[in-house]
Amino acid sequence: MPKGYWIGHVTIDDVETYKLYQQANAAPFKEYGAKFLVRGGKQEVREGTARPRSVVLEFPTIEAAYACYESAAYQAAKEIRNAVSAGDMIIVEGYET
Repeated sequence: MPKGYWIGHVTIDDVETYKLYQQANAAPFKEYGAKFLVRGGKQEVREGTARPRSVVLEFPTIEAAYACYESAAYQAAKEIRNAVSAGDMIIVEGYET
């Protein structure tokens, strides 16, 4: 079964409040088996445009990736994020070799 990934690109307007979002998302990420592959860090745009922060999370299955996003706990965390940032996020199925 293929893994699932969240890929996000974010512009943060209030870093201190964004930290509250990070605290709030920890429980649903743990519950659904999320693992950070990219969490901020240095980035360099080589083509096109991008927001200043990129995040990639790996989930054990695509179903877990969807279920985490739709969970009440993550939706509550997302409300915190929405108030202090703008972003783009996709959920994508991993490639099985």
